[in-house]
This record gives sequence, C-alpha cells and structure tokens, in this order.
Amino acid sequence: MSELQIASLLFIVTFAVLFSGVPIAFGLVAVAVAFLAIFGGAGALAAVPKSFVGELSSFALLTLPMFVVLGAAIGMSRAGKDIYESLHRWLHRVPGGLVIANIFACGLFSAMCGSSPATAAAIGKAGIPEMIKRGVPKRLATGAIAAGGSLGILIPPSITFIIYGIVTETSIGRLFLAGVVPGILLVLLFSFYSWTVSMRAIDRDAPLEHYTFAEKVSGLARTLPFLMIIVAVTAVMYGGFATPSEVAAIAAFFALVLVMVIYRGRLSDLWPIMRDATRESSMILMIVAAAALYSYMMSYLYVTQSVADWMFGWNLGKWELILVLNLFLLMAGFFMPAVAIILMSMPFILPVLNQNHIDLVWFGVVLTINLEIGLIHPPVGLNLFVIRGIAPEVPLRDVMWGVVPFIIMMLSFIVVLTVFPQIVTWLPDMLMGTAK
Repeated sequence: MSELQIASLLFIVTFAVLFSGVPIAFGLVAVAVAFLAIFGGAGALAAVPKSFVGELSSFALLTLPMFVVLGAAIGMSRAGKDIYESLHRWLHRVPGGLVIANIFACGLFSAMCGSSPATAAAIGKAGIPEMIKRGVPKRLATGAIAAGGSLGILIPPSITFIIYGIVTETSIGRLFLAGVVPGILLVLLFSFYSWTVSMRAIDRDAPLEHYTFAEKVSGLARTLPFLMIIVAVTAVMYGGFATPSEVAAIAAFFALVLVMVIYRGRLSDLWPIMRDATRESSMILMIVAAAALYSYMMSYLYVTQSVADWMFGWNLGKWELILVLNLFLLMAGFFMPAVAIILMSMPFILPVLNQNHIDLVWFGVVLTINLEIGLIHPPVGLNLFVIRGIAPEVPLRDVMWGVVPFIIMMLSFIVVLTVFPQIVTWLPDMLMGTAK
C-alpha cells in the first residue's frame, strides 16, 4: 500500500474506533500500535513506550493540571451565581439586560475557569430559570448560555491554547493575550444581538426590579477577589515575573484559599475539587501521551509527510488554504472534542501553515473559534447537552435552534479575523513585542 492509501485507511479506522465509544486515549493507542505492527513490523514497536511516556516529561504540561484545579475550585463554588447576580443588578434596566448579564457572566467566568462546559453549567444553573421566568424566549435564553459558555476555551486561561502551544511550540503567553480581544468582541457581539432581539421579544409590561446603589456594590464584594486573581495572573505572567506554569500553580492555590474563606468551606470540601481535577487532568494527559504515540506512528509510516505533500500539491493560494482548513476544523468539531482535534490534526497541518507563512498565533485563535462552534453544534455539541441537563424543561430542539444565530455570528467573526488579523495580533505584539 502507498502512504496515502495507508493514510486513508488510518483515518477511517481511527474514526470508527473513536465512534465506537472507546475512550479517546485508549483508542488512539490501540490504532497506533496496530498500524505500527502491521505496516512497520515488530521493530517499529520498540519506540512505543518512549513515545508514550516521553511526551509527558514536558515542563509546559505542568500548566494543565494547575489551571484545571483553578477551574474546578471556582466551578464548584457559588462564584458563577454571584457573578451573574452582580451583573444583573447593574444591567436589569437595559432591554435584554438579563440576557446580557448572563453573557457577560460567561465571559468573566471563562477568564477564571478556562472550561466551556463548566462555564455553561455554572452560569446556566442560575441564569436560564431566571430568564425563562421573566419572559425571555427559551431559544434566546439557552442559546446565549451555550454560546457564551463556549468562550471558556478562547478567553484565557485556556486549556485549548495550552495544548495548541505545546504541539506547535508557540508561546502560551502570546496565545493567551491573542485570545483576549477576540473574546471581548464576541461577548459584545453576542450582547448586541441579545439586545436587538430583546427589544422585540421581552414583555415591556413586566414589573421592573429595583436595586439600591448599596445593593449593587455589595454584589461585587464576593466576586472581586476572584477577579483579582485574573488581574494578578495577567500582571505576573506578562510582567515577566513567572512562567505560565508557576502562575498557574499560584492562581490555583489562591482560588482554593478564596473558596475556603469566602464561601466558608471545610477541609472536606477540598476532596471533590481535587478528585474532579485529578480525573480531568489524567484524562487530558493520557490523551496528550496517546496522541504523541499516534503522531510518532504517522511519522514512522510516512503518513504525515505524505498528507502534507498531498496538500502542497493542491497549489492553493493563502485564502483558499484558510478556507479549506476552516472547513476541515468545523467538520472535525462536529464529531470530536477539541483536544483530540488539535493533537491529531496539527502534525500534518503545521507544515502546511509554516510553508505558507501563516501566523501560528493568529491561526490558534481561528482554530479555537472553530472548536467553539463544535461545542454548540450537533451532533456532539457538548454544551448543548450541558444546557439540556440543567434546563430539562426546554426541548433539545429549542436549544439547538437557539444556538444557530450565535453560530452564524461566530462564522462571520472568523471572516473578520481573516481580513483583519491585527485584531488577534495587536495585543500580544504590543505587550510582548513582534514575534520573529
């Protein structure tokens, strides 16, 4: 068999294994070992242990479990509900203010948590019932939370950026900065859409709530310490005082302290936080190690090089190539989780990006927005099922239709970033200097 025939068979088998329900890490290892044994012979298996374990020795991977602990600590507290309530008190007189408060809450929680499903669950538990009770259309209420929750992998700290940075050897700090402006713009875009829809849809005769200035200020008190973590992480990391791994460890520690102090937690409350963080970290690190073995297998069998040469043979211009890559990422996002897509696709996409001189930081943001769309698009849109779980009274059909306008906005935003890449690169270039 030729290398391209092996590549075609490999992708078919890989998708079949992953769709069978086998855990991603175990599925990738099984496929890699099988193809090495069949097409590479027994000698090819000698490097399997080294490839699997060697990837886990990267110092940059320490960032992952620390940010997972940070997200778990905040996600299991009432921080999400407090952020939502505080914003609602300030925005309740604005048309659609309740929806906008939820979207802003998703953006702020994303900046503390870094997990899209956790953001959707934390904000949606408090926000969706309140929005529906006060006359917000179900599709708008659930769509806003699902789309706002997807910002968790774009607004730093982002596990997706960490994985992408490690795989492509791109500065994680620069990627974090690159996600800030697009994340803020998406929050504003979602909010503007919600405002325009709410002007027509929300009952204007509904009684308005009233909050005193003191009540508005008091709502900020419980969330201010968590917001200070964001400021501190930004200042320390980009001030050059610590590495991303060190910053992640400090942020995780202070998040645990704040949960214990502000919400008066007990030592026994630390157990579920550390348990969930350990489970998620182990899962991600296993996938990273398995994907490293999978990449070794593709390189050993000359699959990576053959696919890259095949793509070079298309002689696509820069714009056509960007379009093809976006379509690929969108289709992959419909069926596979973000981490798996990055780890499996970048080995053959990266040479193409470098050959065409495409900025890896810019592409990392575009890739992440594509993966955000995958989180809210059927059939495997994880955020859709999170919303369905916390709002069982809303039919899944309404949840799916509710995200359609937000998907259109995100696709349009990718076009804008393609035409104006400075939206992504301006902040990291200003604070860290122009990338060489």
